[in-house]
Amino acid sequence: MIKRTLGKAGLILALGAMAACASTPEEANTASDYETVAPTTTARTEPVGPEPGTLEDFQQSAGDRVFFGYNQYNLTNEAQGTLSRQAAWLKEFPEVRLRLVGNADERGTREYNLALGARRANAAKSYLVGLGIDPSRITTISYGKERPIDPRSTPDAWAKNRNATTMLVSVGS
Repeated sequence: MIKRTLGKAGLILALGAMAACASTPEEANTASDYETVAPTTTARTEPVGPEPGTLEDFQQSAGDRVFFGYNQYNLTNEAQGTLSRQAAWLKEFPEVRLRLVGNADERGTREYNLALGARRANAAKSYLVGLGIDPSRITTISYGKERPIDPRSTPDAWAKNRNATTMLVSVGS
């Protein structure tokens, strides 16, 4: 009899548990039930590149150096491209004055390299003036072989040292 009573009680509990689970679930939420919100973006307040009109801006925008062949002071196509970018930048910032520095590699006499550096600086100046830059904004100087970029005595070092470097001297008068 106990088995029968326990069996009936178990059956009642099982039916009650099943009845509790048989309730209908709420309908699942669909995408249309939610409001679509576009992601927000925050404006950047920090500058992305260098400040316009600075040496860093000049170097990044135009490049500050042109290179020459051995014993040469004629401008290559690449040098003309760099000087054209420099002229465009200088036209945007007419208050900037510059110095063109002519350099040479270590081969040759001091006097010869000073003269070659001067011819390189003047070639760059003439090209900039031809592109509309006021010559009064440009000074030239030659360091010859006295201030090498790369002090090694290798063909790569010599090639780096045969250059004319554009230095920004002043902003404003």
